[in-house]
Amino acid sequence: MRRRDFIKGIIGFATAWPLTARTQSAIPVIGYVGTGVSEALQGPMSAFRRGLKEMGYVEEQNVKIEYRFAEGRYNRLPALAAELVQRHAAVIVTSGGSRAALAAKAATNKIPIIFSTGDDPVETGLVSSLNRPGGNITGATFLTSVLEGKRLELLHELLPSVGVIALLTNPNSGSAKAQVQQAQEAANRLGVKLIVLNAINEDEIDTSFEKMMNDGAKALLVSPDAFFFSQRKQFVVLTARYALPAIYQLREFTTDGGLMSYGASVTEAYHQVGVYTGRVLNGEKPGDLPVVQPTKFELVINLRTAKALGLTFPNAMQLLADEVIE
Repeated sequence: MRRRDFIKGIIGFATAWPLTARTQSAIPVIGYVGTGVSEALQGPMSAFRRGLKEMGYVEEQNVKIEYRFAEGRYNRLPALAAELVQRHAAVIVTSGGSRAALAAKAATNKIPIIFSTGDDPVETGLVSSLNRPGGNITGATFLTSVLEGKRLELLHELLPSVGVIALLTNPNSGSAKAQVQQAQEAANRLGVKLIVLNAINEDEIDTSFEKMMNDGAKALLVSPDAFFFSQRKQFVVLTARYALPAIYQLREFTTDGGLMSYGASVTEAYHQVGVYTGRVLNGEKPGDLPVVQPTKFELVINLRTAKALGLTFPNAMQLLADEVIE
């Protein structure tokens, strides 16, 4: 090889390498912070990716996603959000309630944040307005935490003679106090005694069932919480073991064997978060995108579980149900 050709080859390689590096680094990175565990979110995450795809983004093709899950340990959220800021994520997506979104908001006021939460994002301080969030943050809410009264009414409709109902909350949830207040107001209207119990891990969920049974509870209202959502199979096993009728916030509990649920669709919220993430990656400002709110709440009942518990849903409830599992 002549010296001149060799030098040209070296120069060509040196020029091509930075171009390749630049092309690879141009692939945007989405930072994802969840409060629960990844295994519990297969359905919602599929909906999230579907929303991304509708906006032209496919994971591992033209976008990367770095996942961080707190696994129910809410105190880890600030550090996880900070990691993604240091990683220079193009967008940070949060799931599992306001705590994850607030951690991301505290970590950066520059990187766009798209949240999904069951809380009221105005009351929790995520945004100043649903229609014009402003700043670097927007997302979707399925408003599960404001429906405690309605869920208690549905449980009472199924079990009108039950006088003692337990409410299980995660005190680390950003909306736990509001959940208890709403449920207590409904209990007062219905004339039932409400026993409030707390759980922040698997062991405490187990012991809370023992306590509520010892305290005479005949039914259970499970508050919205990302960690509880990830432990829904544990709830199904325990309610069956103690023959305790329970109502939950999301249909996934009922399809996994729970008795009944009432709330908005979490998968639709995640789909909208995927769409918004893609729109932001395409250049739109999150503060200009209104917070997506649910347009429909669904009642799902499981007749198989009711039969195992020796219960019969009234015809009126079956007619009102959006889905009946037989």
